[in-house]
Amino acid sequence: MHQLITNLMLKKLNNPILKELSDSARLPYREKIAFTTDSFVVSPLAFPGGNIGKLAVCGTVNDLVVAGARPEYLSLALILEEGLDCRLLEKIVESIAVYCRRTGVSCVTGDIKVVEKGACDKMFINTTGIGRMVKTRPLSVKNIKAGDRIIITGEIGQHGMAVLSKREELGLRLNIKSDCRALDSLLLPLLKKIQGVRFMRDPTRGGLVSTLHEIIQATGLGIRIEEKQIPVSGQVKVACELLGIDPLYVANEGCAVVVVAGKSAKKALRLLKKHPLGRKARLAGEVISKPQGRLILETRLGTQRLLEMLTSEPLPRIC
Repeated sequence: MHQLITNLMLKKLNNPILKELSDSARLPYREKIAFTTDSFVVSPLAFPGGNIGKLAVCGTVNDLVVAGARPEYLSLALILEEGLDCRLLEKIVESIAVYCRRTGVSCVTGDIKVVEKGACDKMFINTTGIGRMVKTRPLSVKNIKAGDRIIITGEIGQHGMAVLSKREELGLRLNIKSDCRALDSLLLPLLKKIQGVRFMRDPTRGGLVSTLHEIIQATGLGIRIEEKQIPVSGQVKVACELLGIDPLYVANEGCAVVVVAGKSAKKALRLLKKHPLGRKARLAGEVISKPQGRLILETRLGTQRLLEMLTSEPLPRIC
């Protein structure tokens, strides 16, 4: 996916706004707004902790929030397969309505298409989100400097493992639920109260490691993270060990990676921990000048391990 975006889409459609490769584009109007689009093809449509409707709203809201914007408007396009259970459709639309209300987002336009059986897998959703910037200085990977700290706002791996266990009917009986949730109430106050926030990203496809490698590639710096400071639930650890999956590469839908100036890091962490969605937040690492271009994991045993960029998606169709 990373190669497809950089070698094809960016090469053919290159412009200064797209080149930022932010979760949301910041448009150069007099009053700054953020604009994002996303598609959701998760399988199965419903999973422990959510469904494709909740995922569509929360995922779009989070893309705006990590760009520094307060979400306001949403477009919604549904592609439905002939024969879709109307009761399931109603539940999904009700979830969309519930999470629009909870986040204060208005769904103001949309579209529905029905395709013949076999042309799609039950339902696909496409969204567009628009929000108003709450921070005068834009969050950007270009702001990141050596000495900045890495905060992870919640336990990782929940979403990917919840979807996988439901999809494969693994019967692990570990009660893993997706962390799918909107982060506006957690992150927007952080932007208002902490001046040193440099950059935010929600680590979805490819998980934590892929997000950190995107930072490394954009800055030319390195990152060191501590294994003991990375929040992972016991259930996710067990499931990953049984299946031979590294939780550092598993997708998330309810936590964020926040890069903050070193002098502001502890204050930012205290603020996040006061919120119910940030109680498991951790200062997990640091941006370093050398070695350049490397993501280093300090293991619990005191050794170091190089974490490489993900070369293939271990859990396809998780969002």
